[in-house]
Amino acid sequence: MKTLILTLIATLTPGLVMAQTAEEKGLAIATEADRRDSGWGDSRASLRMILRNRHGSQSIREMRNRVLEMKNDGDKTLIVFDHPRDVKGTAFLSFSHATRPDDQWLYLPALKRVKRISSSNKSGPFMGSEFAYEDIGSQEVAKYRHIYLGDARLGDREVFKIQRIPTYEYSGYTRQIVWLDKQMYQPLKIEFYDRKNSLLKTLTFSGYKQYLGRYWRPSKMDMVNHQTGKRTTLIWKRYRFRTGLKESDFTRNSLKRIR
Repeated sequence: MKTLILTLIATLTPGLVMAQTAEEKGLAIATEADRRDSGWGDSRASLRMILRNRHGSQSIREMRNRVLEMKNDGDKTLIVFDHPRDVKGTAFLSFSHATRPDDQWLYLPALKRVKRISSSNKSGPFMGSEFAYEDIGSQEVAKYRHIYLGDARLGDREVFKIQRIPTYEYSGYTRQIVWLDKQMYQPLKIEFYDRKNSLLKTLTFSGYKQYLGRYWRPSKMDMVNHQTGKRTTLIWKRYRFRTGLKESDFTRNSLKRIR
């Protein structure tokens, strides 16, 4: 009789069975965001990186970005610097992974050699910017524990508020707070907290456009370092998808040949 009563309760009140913890709901939202952004194959884009110090002085770099979507693993990313002259020809290659440290290399044309980025040094600044090496590349779901903090509004947008806790032991962050747009399932803002759990940086995304009728990409990403007063802005242009990139375009040897 007790078993029958419990079965009836479960049948008539499925919410009791389907209730999610904050971590389960956070993971479900992150998984859905990943599902919606799968299947684009490869992409190319042009980038302008604007570096500003706390006094407002700025320098500008022009770059190219290529990404290859990988099944059952993180994406492969190649960034090539074209301007100014002191960084021209510098190339960065990243193989993102879900459950182990990303593999990353930097080609320095002045030295004519490829330098591997240590797995314990991913929190360092990428080419003097406010982006860390661990910020570059695909942010795989399994890289974090995802905790749902509630629904919220950011400006005129309805968002999920999610806390991400890195599972990577050498991460420079204790946690990240993500405002994820409910319509696009893309981030509008991310707060990064350092190893002392103090607010370190805030990244905001704007100018989203949809490509291939499905995939949303921002035209602007703005990273502000609250502790130094420095800022790095990325302006994205000329997105193209399914351009025929192959794995052979993303090798250590390709770094030296890239033009």
